[in-house]
Amino acid sequence: MSIIIVSDIFGVTPALLHMAEKVGATNVVDPYEGRSMAFQNEADAYSYFVETVGLDKYLAALLKVVESVDHQVTLIGFSVGASVVWRLSELKGSSTVKHAICYYGSQIRNFTEIEPKFKINLVFPASEPAFDVVALQKVIASKVNVKTDKVTYLHGFMNYHSSNYNEIGYKEQMDFLCSVTSLPIS
Repeated sequence: MSIIIVSDIFGVTPALLHMAEKVGATNVVDPYEGRSMAFQNEADAYSYFVETVGLDKYLAALLKVVESVDHQVTLIGFSVGASVVWRLSELKGSSTVKHAICYYGSQIRNFTEIEPKFKINLVFPASEPAFDVVALQKVIASKVNVKTDKVTYLHGFMNYHSSNYNEIGYKEQMDFLCSVTSLPIS
C-alpha cells in the first residue's frame, strides 16, 4: 500500500515535501502539477486557485492519479485537497483507495449528499468563519465509512505557510498519521 498526499491551495512547498517524507508518501498531488508557486499569503493562493484551477479540475487530476495506481492507497488531504478527496470518495474510479484522512476540508459542506465508498476520517478545525463545524459533523457523521473529529486548532494548522499553523497541533497529527500509516515517528 502507498500513501498519497493531496495538497491545499499552496501546492508543493518544502514543508509539505518534508511532511510527505515523514509519513512515507509515495506521491504528492497538488493543483499546480508540481510547480512551486511560492505564494506570499493565503489570499493570493486562494485567488490563484479559484481563477486557474478550481475544484473540478483538481478532482480530475486526483482521479487520474488514483486510477493509474494498481494497488491500494491511503490519501491524506488538506483543505481544498481534503475537499477533492471527499468528492472522489463517491466515484467509481476510486476503487484503489482503501482509506483517507482529510484535514479541514471546508468545501465538504457543499457536498453533504456524498456517500463515501472507502473509509474516510474527517478532521475539522475548532471553528470555520463560513459555517458551523458541529452542524456539518452532525450531518455527515452518521454516514457509512465516515468518522469525524474536531480539534482545538484552526483551519490550516497543519500548514507551516498558513497564518493558523500550530506547532503542537501539527506534532499531534503527525504522530497520529505516522501511527496510522504504520511508520516510525521521526
